[in-house]
This record gives sequence, C-alpha cells and structure tokens, in this order.
Amino acid sequence: MDAKLLELLVCPVTKGPLRLDRQNQELISHSARLAYPVRDGIPVLLENEARTLSDDELDDSQY
Repeated sequence: MDAKLLELLVCPVTKGPLRLDRQNQELISHSARLAYPVRDGIPVLLENEARTLSDDELDDSQY
C-alpha cells in the first residue's frame, strides 16, 4: 500500500489514524479497536467488514 495513501486514510468510526499491519493485510484503528481488511491492495473501510481487536492484540500493537 502506498505510504501517501495511508497518510490520507482515517478510521471511519473515530476519524483517527490507521496503521498498516502488513503481515495480516489489515489497517488497524487503535482508538476504535478495529482491524479493517485490505483486499487485493484495496482497503475496505466499512465498520461491518472490520474485526474487533482483542486486548492482547492491542497490547502487542506498536502504535
């Protein structure tokens, strides 16, 4: 994913920043506790498509 595009994208729920998790192909919203999928290089920023992050995942996050 292009770094400039990532700078422009925000969480649709909190309007906060997103962090790219390359290993899992997800955009992480720490404040919303959500992980949005990236499919074929396209971020899917729909709340109903996101998965909720566990406490362990948030603790391990390098945000």
